[in-house]
Amino acid sequence: MILHLSRLCFGTAHRIRAGKRQMHSGGKTRRTATCSCRAVELILTGEPRGVYACSCLECQRCTGTAFSYRAIYANAALVGQKGETRFWRRTGSSGQWLKQTFCTICGSVVFMRAEGLKDALSVSVGCLEDPHFPAPATLHWPDRKHKLLCLEGLPKVA
Repeated sequence: MILHLSRLCFGTAHRIRAGKRQMHSGGKTRRTATCSCRAVELILTGEPRGVYACSCLECQRCTGTAFSYRAIYANAALVGQKGETRFWRRTGSSGQWLKQTFCTICGSVVFMRAEGLKDALSVSVGCLEDPHFPAPATLHWPDRKHKLLCLEGLPKVA
């Protein structure tokens, strides 16, 4: 069966309530992010301080699709990490650096850090394997958005 998608929507009318989450001692949410081959694993506690989509050309190249979908967590939320990673560092349009961190085996970009993102990391939401994860609240680089994405109702960040 072939499914044809005319538009992919993340607007406010299409948001899904957060679903079942793992809890650990202390009552905090606990999520695990893994790469495709499961060699890299991040354990995160608490809720992200932000969820966004980015349609800049670098995010399109990095993900191999029309946009990135990421959650920003405080550094303190990262309570465990295993597996070998490497990163590549580039300069963004702002002149500040960004580091995309990926698995050395499968190449999945699991998270990134940025000079402008103080004391935090930005985790690829697809690595969290949670179809009920909150929808993006903002869209970066809206002028680069593919036309098939409606992303209605999201504030635009230039």
